[in-house]
Amino acid sequence: MQAKLLLMKKFFLFALIAISAQGFSQTYFKFNAPSTLLGIPQIGVETSLGKKTTFQADVLGSYWQSINGVPFKTLSVFTEVRYHFDENYKGIYVGGHIGGSTFELQKWNYINTGKYQKGFAMFFGVTVGYQIKINEKWMVDMFIGGGNQQAAYKGYYIGTNTRYEHVKGYNKSGEWLPYRGGIMFSYKL
Repeated sequence: MQAKLLLMKKFFLFALIAISAQGFSQTYFKFNAPSTLLGIPQIGVETSLGKKTTFQADVLGSYWQSINGVPFKTLSVFTEVRYHFDENYKGIYVGGHIGGSTFELQKWNYINTGKYQKGFAMFFGVTVGYQIKINEKWMVDMFIGGGNQQAAYKGYYIGTNTRYEHVKGYNKSGEWLPYRGGIMFSYKL
């Protein structure tokens, strides 16, 4: 938990530096409405780098101790550079991102097995989105993203928390998959 808090503090310090360097005139504070309603809040900032480029940093966290007896805890941090085809904060954009995550959850292919996984992951990928300005202060950002995910984890039995595999150290897995998406409501600072 201490490591997660330290990671969050570093993210917000980095975001504050990015905002300070650009000023607040072209910076938005954002939150993902669908994930927040599901109890997995995601917040971020996006700031202008040039006429058609922006930088976004966001964090997503879930601290559920149990969903059907299985933990669902994760903390993910992403940074992304976006290219806007029209102009910043308007219309279609594409972005390249990198992210990291810690997790304690049941992977999709282990549902109903009595097992869960605990570890960390790195993400490298692309986001495609569309931004609509509502008025001078508010904007909606609809996006989906995916790419390559590389994870290292240890597997445990639910209830006993003893390892179910005989691997020393961490198991490793990597997949190409969609892992980001949502509708960000954005407020201009």
